[in-house]
This record gives sequence, structure tokens and C-alpha cells, in this order.
Amino acid sequence: MELSENHNLKLRTAFFVKWAVVAVIVLVNLYADVCMYLNGDIAYPLLDLVLVGAGVYIFVNKKMYAQRYAFPSVAGMTAFIIFPLIYTVWISFTNYSGSHVMTVAAASDYHMQKTYKSEGGDYSYKIFELLDGKYDLVLQQGDVVYKNADPLDLNGSKLKEDANLGKLTDLPLVASDATSGTAVPLKKLMSFRTVLKSLVLHVPDSSVKLSMSGLRSFSAQAEKFKRLEKGVTLDNGYTVAVDYALWDNETHKLFLPNMDTGFYQYADDKGNLSGEEFAPGFKVSIGLKNYIKFLSNESIRMPFLQIFVWTVCFSAITVFGTLAIGLVLACLVQWEFLRFKGIYRVFLILPYAVPSFISILVFKGLFNQNFGELNVFLNAVMGPIYSLFGAEWTSIEWFTDPWAARAMILMVNAWLGYPYMMILCMGLLKAIPDDLYEATSIEGATPWINLRHITLPLLIKPLAPLLIASFAFNFNNFVLIQLLTNGGPDMINATQAPAGYTDLLVSFTYRIAFEGGKGNDYGLAAAVATMIFIMVGLLSLVQLRLTKNTTQG
Repeated sequence: MELSENHNLKLRTAFFVKWAVVAVIVLVNLYADVCMYLNGDIAYPLLDLVLVGAGVYIFVNKKMYAQRYAFPSVAGMTAFIIFPLIYTVWISFTNYSGSHVMTVAAASDYHMQKTYKSEGGDYSYKIFELLDGKYDLVLQQGDVVYKNADPLDLNGSKLKEDANLGKLTDLPLVASDATSGTAVPLKKLMSFRTVLKSLVLHVPDSSVKLSMSGLRSFSAQAEKFKRLEKGVTLDNGYTVAVDYALWDNETHKLFLPNMDTGFYQYADDKGNLSGEEFAPGFKVSIGLKNYIKFLSNESIRMPFLQIFVWTVCFSAITVFGTLAIGLVLACLVQWEFLRFKGIYRVFLILPYAVPSFISILVFKGLFNQNFGELNVFLNAVMGPIYSLFGAEWTSIEWFTDPWAARAMILMVNAWLGYPYMMILCMGLLKAIPDDLYEATSIEGATPWINLRHITLPLLIKPLAPLLIASFAFNFNNFVLIQLLTNGGPDMINATQAPAGYTDLLVSFTYRIAFEGGKGNDYGLAAAVATMIFIMVGLLSLVQLRLTKNTTQG
């Protein structure tokens, strides 16, 4: 009986602990989702709700026991592959850029904080330090003198901020004929600027409010804009038909968001927008405009096509070049008559062991056009040879000549990539039976015949998926380009988007997103990234089909 009661007690304890853990996880994630949503984010809270909801359902429901083992991998694939892809495609249909980061609500709130000088004039001011460590703020306009009703602690210990306006609560002023204390010098006055700029001073017997307008003055300030509710009819008969409409109290004009361009503009009595666009911009949906801009603008389309062809050639040459080097070296280090094989293997694998960014920076110094060791060696060797034929040797401009820069990229990448292929080939060559080579040697086959009819056919099938993976890796080899050439030399005809002769598609996309001359254009970069995804997907399908046919043949 006691055993049964103890068992039930353990079950109840485990039940409560399980549901307590579930409740804590759900509440923490809900709190984080609400905070992100209030901050203007929608995609990330939605992703979190889907993953947490699915996870709780699977791990609580006994019928979903088998799915518990697959959920972590599915959740990871959703969070780090599917979601970024969907999010990128979604951004490509917006004007999201360095000039359009906010939401329309945030842009409206930004304009609502603006003020302008209203009737009431300017007041010069001085600060006097009192004996008790507090201060008097004295304002003067002609013969009129005001000061704060109560001494101020400008260190901020007694000043409270308004949670809605982000301003300090109104401080009343009183008329004053005399001042006391010691005038604060300018150097110390500068240290109070942050607090002074937050003060809102209320003039006695008046609705005028003063705020800091200069280093030595306070001015009567009024709110520049007031918010208009949708559906409100103005005195001129215009009915507000959009959300986040504002009325300019200074110019008495409508100030409306342009949902096509993502900027606020002034409107006439009929609501027609025109004139200057006012920052900050906000994100809006623009449909296929990024794709149309990409396809119709020659200064973007032509560099993209050139970079696409170069990217494919770069990846293909790298894969087959490193495979050839790796295969030859693998055959050499496994030659039975070669002594000190272990030492050779260690030295040949070293480029793979050294972090790639270190090797790239070393090569960047070696290829320096003026002081690099490679040019020094070539000048010493090729100079006399050229002079024998009456010609003059000129140093190779590795970083300014397009073809030289591309050759440099290929050489450096071959150095970084051949150890991987060599290791693969060394393992696969061990799996080929020696009997095959012994049989062909009896027939008098040459090494070339063995390579063509035995080694390559037996290697290509297991190597095919790895070669495709290597092609995809080099297709997006951002680190090499960024550290070695940064995409340069730049193309002269690429005026709308930064592009270089050694740029790959991935670095071209990066430069559009973060190095554009007119601000970071994330929407256009997302459109280019989407196009790259489609192209790489099609290339991968073609490669898989060709590989399948080759292996079956």
C-alpha cells in the first residue's frame, strides 16, 4: 500500500514539474514575442510562436512520441534555412533600405516629436549654483526675469521623465527680481546640456512653454504636428482617407504618408501628394519593382550577368583544378616506392590546417603590386629575359588588372582547396583493389590507361556528391573575395550598384546591401539573392542529372 502511494506521489510530482516547465517556457516566449511585436517585428514572433507551439504539442502529446526525435532537426531547418529564405523573398517585395528602416507608425511618431518656435520669443538664461549644491535656472527677456519655483538638482536625482513624451515633467517658473548663488561657468554649463535639453518650462499666467533652442537660449516651442484620425473631415471639406495622417500646425497643411515611396509629403486640399520627401522613410510593399529594376536597369543587369558567368567559371575551374591537383598528389604520396610518405602528407595537408583567412592575408601581401615577393621574383627573372629580345617587362598589376586579379583569385583558391581533394582521393584510392592494376599491368597497360579506365571511373561515382558540394561552396565563397580583393577592380559601367570584376554573386549582393552609394538597399539585395537561389537551384538540378547519367553509364 505504501509503495503504491509513493508511486502515485512520484507520478503527481513529475506531472506538476512537467507542466510547470512547459508553463515557464510558454510564458517566457510569449513575453519575448510581445516585446518583439511592440518593437515593430512581426516575422520573428510568428516564427517563435510556430516553433514553440509545435514543440509543446509534440513533447506533451503521447501520440507524437516518435516525432520527438525528429523535431529538433526540423525546427533547426525551419529556423535557419526555410525561414531566412522566406524572409529574404518577403524583403525583396519591399523598399527596405538604409533610408526605409522604420514602420510607418514609427515614422509618424518621429514627426510628432518635432516642434517649432511659436509666439513668446527667446529667453537668455544663466545657471546659478546655490550653497546647498542645487541650482537656480534664471531666464531673461528684456526686463522680464523668471526663475524656477524650486531649486533644481541638475544631477537628475529629483527630475522625473514623462513615460509617454520622454520629456521631463513641466517645471513652473516664477517672476524674480534678484538672483543668488554663483554663476556657473560655460565649461560646467556644457555638462548640463543633456538635462537642460529635456526641460519643459512653464511661464506663469500663460500657456507658453519653453524648451532649450540654443546653447544660451530657451524659446517658446509648440508641437509642429497633430495627428488626424482616419475619416475626419477638415474645414476645407477634405476627408482624411489614410492612417497616420498629420496636420502641420505651423504651415497649416496636410502631411501624409506616401505608401508608394515610403516617405511623408505635404498634400494639397484634395490630398494629392507633391514636393519634397521627408525622412525618415518607412517600409512599404512595392511588389515586383525590385525585380523590374534589376531586369530593366542595364547598369545593374549587365554587371550581374558578367558576375554570374564569372562565378560559374570560378566555381567550375576551382573544383576541377583542385580535383586534378589533389588526385595527382594523392597518387604520388601513395606510390609504393616513395620514401618519407608521412612527412610529405603532413606538409601537403598543412594549407588545410591553417585558418583560411590567415592564408588569404598572407597571399595578399605576396601579391602586392609594388612590394610583394612574387612581383620582386618575377621582375628579377623576367626582366633580363625580356631585355634579350628588346622588350621591357612590366610588373603584373594583380589588384588593378581584371584578368590578373581573377588569375590571382584562382591560384589562391587552388592552394586553399587542393588538400581537401587530396584527402578525399587518398581515401578513395585505398578502396580500389590492387588486383585490377596487377591485371592491367600483365596486359601492358600504361599509367594513363589505368587512370582513364580504372581510377577515374571508380572515383567519379563516390566523388560526385562531394564535387557538387564543393561547387556550391565555391559559388558562395564570400570570405576569399572579401579579404583578398573586396570585389575589385570595380566595373566602370556599374553606376547603380557597386560591382567588381572579381565579385562573386554573393559578394555582389553584399555590396548592394551594405556598400551602395545611395544607402543600403536591402530590398534590391534580397531580390538579387532570390534570383541567385533560383539559379543555383537550377544548376544543382542539372548537375545532379548529369552526375546520375554519368554514374549510370
